[in-house]
Amino acid sequence: MGGAAPAMRLYSGPLSMFGAKVEIAALEKGLDVEVVMVPFEMKRLYQPKHPEVLRINPKQQVPVLVHGRLELFDSTQIFEYLEELQPAPALWPTGLEAKARARLLEHQSDEVYFPPVVRLMGLQAQPQDPAAVAAREACALYDGQMEKLLADREGLTGSCSFADIAFYLARLFGERMGAPINGSTPLLLAWRDRVSLRPSVRQVAGAMGRYLLTQGRPLPAFLATLVAASQP
Repeated sequence: MGGAAPAMRLYSGPLSMFGAKVEIAALEKGLDVEVVMVPFEMKRLYQPKHPEVLRINPKQQVPVLVHGRLELFDSTQIFEYLEELQPAPALWPTGLEAKARARLLEHQSDEVYFPPVVRLMGLQAQPQDPAAVAAREACALYDGQMEKLLADREGLTGSCSFADIAFYLARLFGERMGAPINGSTPLLLAWRDRVSLRPSVRQVAGAMGRYLLTQGRPLPAFLATLVAASQP
């Protein structure tokens, strides 16, 4: 970005899956973004709310992007703006149908895969609760669908796209909440390893892992490896 361009500021949180999606996309595109981590504490969460987040987002949630006079919230809306602002490298595939399928996969990561993970967050101390068992089964079913997609491609949509970024981060939270990828989906495991090698992912997911360690929280094995590889 040139010297005359307005600064770009992203309000996120140390454990914000949706903020991390935007951070990784911005790094992939080489955009100069100032990341502001809003106050967060494991028990109180995002209280007190950051005043800019309160002012801009009616849902009072991160991520929020400010670029000059433009103020945006919602990770997908922010990403679409970044994609048009900096088209290369593209994080959507080319072609009308391919792009539509990629957008649907990104949406499904948030709205189909992630809700069972959210249910697991409230049941970590009760892994055999029928609701927890059902949530893990839903995650495994989704994993199987992604395994089929990866039968003939490196990424969910071919090359790395925003759909891969979204599912990688949602899957990270699934792993943390007790829904690991198992041996029945080896292509998905290999896909996660490939995505983990991307410098943008090492930087953002690595920072998330380091924050969890400061809070005394355990890390999934793959995230612990990533943290070790991303140490400054």
